[in-house]
Amino acid sequence: MGRFLYFQKVKGFVKHIALVVLSAAVLAFAAADYSTCTDGTVVSSIRFEGLEHTKSRVVERELLNRVGEPFSVEKFEVEKRRLQDLDLFTDISVSCKSSANSELIYRFVEIFRWIPSPAGKKTDRDGLMIGLALANLNVLGEDIRAEVQYRTSTSPFLDNNEYAFYASSPYLFGLSLGWNFEFLRTDSYDDIRGFQDDSWLVDLDLDYEILPHLSLLATVAGRELKKAAFLPEAGLGFAFDYRDTKLDTRKGVYFEYMITHVGEGNNQDSNCKIEQAQSCEGMGGEDYNEILTDARAYFTLNRFVTGATALARYRLGDVKRYDYLYHGGANTFRGHDADSSRLGVHELLMTLEERFVLMDRHAASLWGVNFFYGVQLVAGLDGSLLWDKGRPGWDNYEGAVYGGLHLVIPALDRLRFEVGYSPDKGEPVFYFGLFDKVTSSRWRSR
Repeated sequence: MGRFLYFQKVKGFVKHIALVVLSAAVLAFAAADYSTCTDGTVVSSIRFEGLEHTKSRVVERELLNRVGEPFSVEKFEVEKRRLQDLDLFTDISVSCKSSANSELIYRFVEIFRWIPSPAGKKTDRDGLMIGLALANLNVLGEDIRAEVQYRTSTSPFLDNNEYAFYASSPYLFGLSLGWNFEFLRTDSYDDIRGFQDDSWLVDLDLDYEILPHLSLLATVAGRELKKAAFLPEAGLGFAFDYRDTKLDTRKGVYFEYMITHVGEGNNQDSNCKIEQAQSCEGMGGEDYNEILTDARAYFTLNRFVTGATALARYRLGDVKRYDYLYHGGANTFRGHDADSSRLGVHELLMTLEERFVLMDRHAASLWGVNFFYGVQLVAGLDGSLLWDKGRPGWDNYEGAVYGGLHLVIPALDRLRFEVGYSPDKGEPVFYFGLFDKVTSSRWRSR
């Protein structure tokens, strides 16, 4: 019996050694069969691995390396940034099958697709809002993002409520026509501008790339605001985009110019002046044109990323208090919180920011959920001009310094933890924000 157990152990040991040797042989064969792609290798074919939920055409339209052409490492780096911009993958790599004419193999690790989760939103008006959300980041595998949300205020709890549906994609039926659809139901008291925001909003934004780096922009929206009027919106513009990536930009410039008409006006006198802090009854309609300029520039040196941004809005016509602009908070001016003392028809927001990439983007997986993360230290200067009529003066200007920590993550772009200080206020203020500030500044009123 003992001899039998001895031979069984020896047999198991030999089997273990055989498996190790076999595994090593397989790995050696794989290493010999696949290698790092080098410049000049002619691509004989292209194959994708890891696309479980994403259709191949979503990836193919972002590629620059082609069958029958020499492989280019530089092109792959551009491809990788473009594919990362889709926000569908945690990791993207490429390898070549060793032969005279090489097969190019792209490997992908997909981000989680369905997200049933708590919903959050941080605005200067309502503060932190929480709720429930269900999102699909890749509907039908076509790079269509759809999300339904319910959010309510945390202070005062359950007083301000939002119901939302969002859908967006960079393509429409194979055309390079980006679109973003938004439906928003709001029942919230706006204590900055002093009115009950009981409204319905439907909005569609379009972005059509007519030439490389040049897009035509269009927007159509309708807002039904109780005690005011139905407020239609229509706008046209263009954008030059030379950024290396739209998410977590490291270098390049972006310039947008857009003219939007809001409202159709009526003869109702709202008696809603900017100096009033009480709720506005019978607020009336609007009728104005908004000229918007959005300029951004980025430069990278090693791990340091320098960014300079400016957002300007100038409005001509009849603008009611419920659409007055405000400055203050994580999404506008990080020197103090927003309040009714800082309102205006026109604005200019300027930021000079330095980012240090403490940890670059890393792929990770937790309980089978794939995601990525990165960590950045930030410091910068905020400048604010907000005025009502005529030309702005120094009385309309404020400045602040800020610093903090940014976590780069999927879907939300980044989580921002920042502390701002304005000499006019004389005390530091802590801020928590979602998305990049240049993004949240555009939709903060909604």
